[in-house]
Amino acid sequence: MKKTFLFLALSLLSVTANATGADVLALNSPDGRFKMQFNVNQQGRPFYSLQFDGKTVVDDSFLGLELKKEVEGKQETFDNSKYTILAPIDHKPNFFSGFEIKNSLKSSKDETWQPVWGEETDIRNHYNELQVELYQKMNDRTLLMIFRLFDYGLAFRYFFPDQKNLTYFIIKEEKTEFAMTGDHTAWWIPGDFDTQEYAYTKSKLSDIRQLLPGAIKPNSSQTPAGPTCVQTALMMKTDDGIYVNLHEAACIDYPTMHLNYIEEQNKFVSLLTPDAMGDKGYIQTPFATPWRTIIVGKSGTDILASRMTLNLNEPCKIEDTSWIKPVKYIGVWWDMITGRSHWSYTNDFSSVKIGQTDYTKAKPSGKHAANTENVKRYIDFAAKHGFDAVLVEGWNQGWEDWFGHEKDFVFDFVSPYPDFDVKAVHEYAASKGVKMIMHHETSASTRNYERHLDKAYQFMVDNGYNAVKSGYVGNIVPHGEHHYSQWINNHYLYCITKAADYHIMVNAHEAVRPTGLCRTYPNMIGNESACGTEYEAFGGNPVDHTTILPFTRLIGGPMDYTPGIFETDISKMSPDNDSKVRTTLVRQLALYVTMYSPLQMAADIPENYERFMDAFQFIKDVPLDWQKSVYLEAEPGDYVTIARKDKNSENWFVGSTVDENGHTTNLSFDFLDDNAKYEATFYEDAADAHWQTNPQAYKIYKKTITKKTKMNIKSAPGGGFAISIVKV
Repeated sequence: MKKTFLFLALSLLSVTANATGADVLALNSPDGRFKMQFNVNQQGRPFYSLQFDGKTVVDDSFLGLELKKEVEGKQETFDNSKYTILAPIDHKPNFFSGFEIKNSLKSSKDETWQPVWGEETDIRNHYNELQVELYQKMNDRTLLMIFRLFDYGLAFRYFFPDQKNLTYFIIKEEKTEFAMTGDHTAWWIPGDFDTQEYAYTKSKLSDIRQLLPGAIKPNSSQTPAGPTCVQTALMMKTDDGIYVNLHEAACIDYPTMHLNYIEEQNKFVSLLTPDAMGDKGYIQTPFATPWRTIIVGKSGTDILASRMTLNLNEPCKIEDTSWIKPVKYIGVWWDMITGRSHWSYTNDFSSVKIGQTDYTKAKPSGKHAANTENVKRYIDFAAKHGFDAVLVEGWNQGWEDWFGHEKDFVFDFVSPYPDFDVKAVHEYAASKGVKMIMHHETSASTRNYERHLDKAYQFMVDNGYNAVKSGYVGNIVPHGEHHYSQWINNHYLYCITKAADYHIMVNAHEAVRPTGLCRTYPNMIGNESACGTEYEAFGGNPVDHTTILPFTRLIGGPMDYTPGIFETDISKMSPDNDSKVRTTLVRQLALYVTMYSPLQMAADIPENYERFMDAFQFIKDVPLDWQKSVYLEAEPGDYVTIARKDKNSENWFVGSTVDENGHTTNLSFDFLDDNAKYEATFYEDAADAHWQTNPQAYKIYKKTITKKTKMNIKSAPGGGFAISIVKV
C-alpha cells in the first residue's frame, strides 16, 4: 500500500514546476473558509500556518523530526538463511532544517462512503490536498509533507519515501508545532504515557504549568510525561469564540503523541511516547506517520459534527462485515465495581499459588459474581428486555493474586472457576437468543496475551462468544514499556486483526486512545481510554465530565462509557462505599445519545431497573446505529444536545447532558420531516431534581409534535433530558 502510494505521489510531483524557497505555497479548503500556507525559512526549516474566515488560528509553526541514529541493512547468508545485518550510518540526525522545496502538487477529492456502523449512514470525505517534496542537500534525503484541508480544518502528515540514504532510522523526537494566537481557554488532562483516566481541567493556556502538577493523581504509579505536557484530543476556545481541537488520526506503527506547552512562545510541540529504551519510533521507509489534526469551527457543534478523524483512516479492510453488529448489553460488572461482589472465587488468599491453585479445593467466598446461576439470571433479564448480550467478568481463574506480581503466569483465558460452567452458560444463553461477551484481563502482560491469543479466541468461538472486553490494568510487561508506545500500539492492532480472523468484536479497556481506526477495522466496536462510569464508584467524576468527553476523548472514536446507573447512592449497593454517581437518573438516559457508541451497556443491576421500568423503557428503545445525527447545541463543560435518526426506521432520539449549573434548552424540532406528525415521549428532570439532593426525580409525558414545534426544556444541575420520537 505504501509503495503504491509513493509511486503515484512522486510520479505526479515530477510533472510540476520547481518552487523556490521564497515562494509561499497556499491551499484553500473546498468552501474557501480555510487557508493554509507552507514555506521553508532561510535555515531551511519547514513551517505552516492556518487561517479561518480571515483570522489566524495557527501561527507560523515549524515541522520536522530529530533522528536518534540511522542504520542500513545489508543481507547476509548464514546456514542457508538470509539475515539483515544493521550497520550505523554517519548521517546527521537533523531532519528539521536544511530543506528546500523541490516540487509541489495540488489535488482534490470528493467522495461519500458508508461505515459499517456509525453516527450516519453516509460520510462525505471532501478535501483539497497539497503535497510538498522537500530535499535536504546536506544528507541527500527527501521528505514528503502531505496537507489536507477540509471544510472543518487541517490535517497533515510526514511521508518518508524509499530512498538511497534513508532506509532504517530511529526517531529521537517529532518536532511538530502548533503555535497558538492567544491565551485560549482549554479543557485538558495531564500528559501520561499509560492512561487517560483523569478528570479534565478547564483553564487558560498560561495556567497549565501552574495547574498541571495538581492534576496528576497523588501516590500514582502513572508516568507523567512532563511538567507542561497535556494529552490529545485537546479542546480550546479563543476569546473571540473560535473552537479549536488538536488530535491525531490513523496512529499505526507509531507512538501516541502528547503536546508539550511552551508558555514563553505560546505554542504546543509534539512529544511522542517513548519505549523501554527511551526511543520514540523504529522506522523503515517507505513510511507515513499518523495525521496531525486541527479541527476548527465557530460553534461547539461544528467540532462534534466533523468527521475528519474517520476520513483520514483507510477504508475497511474486512471484506465480510456481516458478523459485525452493534451490541446493547448488560453484565455483572457494576456489582463488582461497587464492591457488592467480587471478581475472585475465594478469599483464602494464603492457599492461592499463581498458576498452581486447585480451585476445587479452595473455599469459595460466597460473593463471586460470575457464577453460573447468577449469570443465568442476567441472561433471563437480557432476554426479557431485548438486550443483545451479557458480559461476564471474573469468570476465569487467577483474580485472587493477579495485580503487581508475576503476571505472565496468572491468566490463561480458558480456565474457568469451578462455579462457572462455560458450556452450560453458552447453551442457556443460546436457548434464550442472547450472545455472551467474554472478558480477558491481560494485567498488561502483553506478551503473555499474545502467546495465548489464538487459543483464547478459539475457546470463545467454541463456546459461542463473538465479542471480548480486554483489559490492560497495571504497568506493561515487558517492564519499562508504556501503554502508548509504538510497540504496544502495534500489540493492540494485532489483537484487533487477529480477532477479525475469528469473527470476534473487541472492546479494549486501558488501551491507547482511539484515532479513527474503527473505520479500517470496524470489529473494534468499543474502547475505554478515559474515566468512565466506574469512577463514579471511586469517588465520582466531575459533574461536567460528560459535557467534555464528546469534545475530547470521543473525537477519536466511540467510548464504552457504561451508562445507565439508576441508583446513584453507592452505599445502597455496598455499605462501605459512600460514593455518589454525580448525575440525575434522566441524564443517564441521555448519555445513550450524547456518548455515541455501537456498544452500549445498561450498567446497573436488574433490581434497580425493575424499580424504574418506565424510565428503563428508553434504554430498551434507543438504537445503537444511526442514519443521521444533528448537533443541536454544544458548549464544552456546559451542555451537549444531540438528535439522531435510527438507521433502520423513521424514529428519532434526542439526548441532552448538562453541567452542575443546569441549563434551559430552546429546542426546535426542525430536523423532522415536512408535513409529518410524530408522537414524542419526553423523559425530563422533575422541577425539584438535583444530582446531589434529588437525583431520581423525573417526569415522563407524551406529546404530538411536528417540524414546526418549539419547546423550552429545563435540565436540573447534573441532569439532562431524553426524547424518543416515533412518526405516526
